[in-house]
Amino acid sequence: MGDAQPVLSYRRDLPNGDIIQVVVWLLSEPLPGSPHPYKYRMHYQKADASDYIRYDNERGKGDHRHIDGAEEPYCFESVKNLALDFSLPSSKLAQQEVSNEQGFQGED
Repeated sequence: MGDAQPVLSYRRDLPNGDIIQVVVWLLSEPLPGSPHPYKYRMHYQKADASDYIRYDNERGKGDHRHIDGAEEPYCFESVKNLALDFSLPSSKLAQQEVSNEQGFQGED
């Protein structure tokens, strides 16, 4: 990633020990397996170090996501859409974890 330029870099450590991290780089050329010039990793890591949600584009593997242990292809459209796709389930999970920590019961 010699000519890589940082686009996004964010980390949030939640009170319960969970971590949300977002890293996006703009590359001079696409990685093998990806049609776009971005390298990214967005993940919600539980306090026990397991990934609950992760979006990434590994070299040679292309765009994909991991949701609760299951991996599936991901259709990358833009960094904005990627961030939105990641943030919705991550925000819901973070709210749920904080509510659980505080002893609140959510309503269905």
